[in-house]
Amino acid sequence: MANLEALAKAFTGLGVDEKSLIENLGKSHPEHRTLFRKKTPQLFIEDERSFERWNDHCVRLLKHEFVRFKNALVLWAMHPWERDARLVKEALKKGPQSYGVIVEIACTRSSEELLGARKAYHSLFDQSIEEDVATHIHGSERKLLVALVSAYRYEGPRVKEDAAKSEAKVLASAIKNGNKKNPIEDEEVIRILSTRSKAHLKVVYKHYKEVSGNNIHKDLDASDLILKETVECLCTSHAYFSKVLDEAMSSNAHKSTKKGLTRVIVTRADVDMKEIKEEYMKLFGVSLSKKIEEKASGNYRDFLVTLITRDN
Repeated sequence: MANLEALAKAFTGLGVDEKSLIENLGKSHPEHRTLFRKKTPQLFIEDERSFERWNDHCVRLLKHEFVRFKNALVLWAMHPWERDARLVKEALKKGPQSYGVIVEIACTRSSEELLGARKAYHSLFDQSIEEDVATHIHGSERKLLVALVSAYRYEGPRVKEDAAKSEAKVLASAIKNGNKKNPIEDEEVIRILSTRSKAHLKVVYKHYKEVSGNNIHKDLDASDLILKETVECLCTSHAYFSKVLDEAMSSNAHKSTKKGLTRVIVTRADVDMKEIKEEYMKLFGVSLSKKIEEKASGNYRDFLVTLITRDN
């Protein structure tokens, strides 16, 4: 076969390299494909009856990779309200490991965008986001998530400095005493995070560091992941999106984590991709386009790069 290494690479990473598969696999002869199967133990295993067969796990993974481009195109063409409504529905079906997507949508959209997603949810699923979240989620995060998806925040510049200082102390106390009561169930914590404007919360975030000595992210541990993601999405959204993108491109990322690459690029390309790219470079020392070109393949790679470089 012309290039075994290129063909093996075409099957790996995020997406598949369709052009390479056509060029190398499509023109191959039986003896070439036999050699390919023997030389790629990560894809094929030697059967006890003396033939090389696909590794079933690889086949399942490849099914996801082949549809990655299609899914990105479908999401991109979708009305943003419908897209967010469907993302919330999928997250509820997937369970606790995907509840961060609900936080992301509830906390990074404008009040009108979130209201639009709630309207679309009515049309698509004959129920409200609020009732679906309340029905499907039974853990300690339920009250916070219901409050977040129900929010319609003030979006003006006005901030009450005294209230922000006071609420920073409330958050610091709740987190400090988390061993007595989970802060995600604290009514005041829920009130502050679900009703205050983002401008106000960014000032609370600043005062929290003055009160605690740490950024709030550092005071929240892994057991407070939903609460941590809520604060990140509300106060440092560009850093949050950058981390989601980088984790999605990690070689050992879970399949649900990998979906973050498509989700973030498709949903933010028209909004704040310039700022996300700048933050990504600052955090990871490499451009987002370069990282995608290294980690993704084929039409999927080209489409994502096109979306993030449209305004360059």
